[in-house]
Amino acid sequence: MKLILKKCIQYPIFKISCSIIFSMMRLTFFRLMALLVLLTIFSCQAPKDPVFRDFKNLKVENLGFSNASLTVDLIYYNPNNYGLELNRTDLDIFVDSTLLGHSMQDIQVAIPKRNEFTIPLKVDLDMKNLLKNGISTLFKKEVKVRVLGKVKVGKAGVFKSFNVDYETTQNFSLFK
Repeated sequence: MKLILKKCIQYPIFKISCSIIFSMMRLTFFRLMALLVLLTIFSCQAPKDPVFRDFKNLKVENLGFSNASLTVDLIYYNPNNYGLELNRTDLDIFVDSTLLGHSMQDIQVAIPKRNEFTIPLKVDLDMKNLLKNGISTLFKKEVKVRVLGKVKVGKAGVFKSFNVDYETTQNFSLFK
């Protein structure tokens, strides 16, 4: 480009052709920028929320009168066209509006694009609250589960915290 500019200044006969070249280069640049902006707008759609599918391997780890802990594997589906990584969870779990427990863990879970993934979750149970308010829940066929908190998700070492407010109705039977 510098060579073309020097020739335009040195040789006045090239003045007309240089102005045409520069206008074509400017037009091409603006077309490329417009194309880049359009691609960015259409490719940067808001991410879709993962879809809860199931839970497996529910185990009570420690059981006591004041506190207990359980582990569970949550199965989700990622409907997005890109994969991510889950880095941290900080969640409160409610069953029929009663606090079941809290889960806070630093974790590395790969979330593949358009596929199922598993989150191993450890929940510290609030036994005092559970025993006081949750006994009636044990005899219901369905329970309402609500998860509130934050998760840290990202890609390539760049992570961002997102609020979680998820609610579902789950079939539940103590006496299967």
